[in-house]
Amino acid sequence: MSGGDPEPGRDADRAEADEGSEQPLTASPGESVEERVSRLEQRQGEAIEAAEQPLPPSQSPETSLEERVSKLEQRQEAMDEQLKQQRQQLEEKDNQIMRRAAEFDNFRRRSERDQDKLKLRYTCAALREILPIVDSFERARKGLSPEKLETLSALEVHQHYQGVYKQLVTALRRLNVASMKVEGQVFDPALHEAVMREPSQEYEEDVVMEELQRGYHLEGEVLRHAMVKVSMGPGPDDRQPVHLG
Repeated sequence: MSGGDPEPGRDADRAEADEGSEQPLTASPGESVEERVSRLEQRQGEAIEAAEQPLPPSQSPETSLEERVSKLEQRQEAMDEQLKQQRQQLEEKDNQIMRRAAEFDNFRRRSERDQDKLKLRYTCAALREILPIVDSFERARKGLSPEKLETLSALEVHQHYQGVYKQLVTALRRLNVASMKVEGQVFDPALHEAVMREPSQEYEEDVVMEELQRGYHLEGEVLRHAMVKVSMGPGPDDRQPVHLG
């Protein structure tokens, strides 16, 4: 083959490269927008390198250069457009993330405000039940002045305060507060707080033998543990009570 003849293999390779570089850039499975932008910029660099390669001897320098410049300009415009679209998509995703973050922050603040309002509402409901009892204590205090106490019997004084106590118990029931029944029950640290242990001929070991301070439930939850005295079981009478805590 003479020196002036075109080289079919080289022309075919160049044509194949030109056709491949003009194909639109599509996303690979799992490829992010940043990776697509990087791949597009890499292709731009490859196209510029291809433009710097020497022309085949069979082509006219002026014609080939004009054609290649035209193709490169078209390819550059297409790549610029793709890059612009990719950057727009990336910017849209960033905006979406920022909007969702703002929405979540607003939701969190609304939830906190709603919880505060709910807590305040329950507190007000509880206090409305307690305030009448405070009024009753005020009336009892006024009714039991030092002068009247000199003429009232102990039974009459007891009746005054017993009425207030019953009113308090009724208010607690309306709030779903229930007292614990602990005496004779097996000691349970989830319900009871042992403050004393002592021998007992009546109760087995680890059985609550006396309630020292009443415990309460609120809708199945422990509102306050009961303070109790726990049996050490039958044994010698000379054993000393044990104070706990």
